[in-house]
Amino acid sequence: MAALTEFLSHLYTVTIVFFTLLRLEVEILMRPITGGVCNSETRLIIKAQYLKLIEEMDPTIRYSRRSSRPTQVEQCTVCLAELEEGEKVRKLKCKHSFHKDCLDKWLQQQYWATCPLCRTKVLPDEIVANYHRLQNQVDYDESSDEDMIFLLFALHGNSLHRL
Repeated sequence: MAALTEFLSHLYTVTIVFFTLLRLEVEILMRPITGGVCNSETRLIIKAQYLKLIEEMDPTIRYSRRSSRPTQVEQCTVCLAELEEGEKVRKLKCKHSFHKDCLDKWLQQQYWATCPLCRTKVLPDEIVANYHRLQNQVDYDESSDEDMIFLLFALHGNSLHRL
């Protein structure tokens, strides 16, 4: 009787492992077919929408020395380079000017979108928090896919190591 119980226990364990492996493989195979959006594409869409909001709030302009104070040389305090005639810049509501690309990168990296000089809010907190939440979700989904692949390799007994 003990041998039968042990056999059924092993059979149960093997069955659970088999169906778990099968489920994971089917999920990986079906993901592209069911229209799952590629995470890198999702990240680009989220980033593009965020940059569009920045553009709507503070449109890009061409820098002109005539529009600034003639005696003072303006510089982008993000990259510390002087603003040159005709460069694309953003002039915030607080009247500080920065290279467009420098400010866009700053606003994407900082958890709260504020002016690099005076910390005046550039975008509402809800928009910035939502942007970072979506970015984190995409990162989580990517790491989840990676973990699933490593789990499959482990279940198959292959030796795949993380770098």
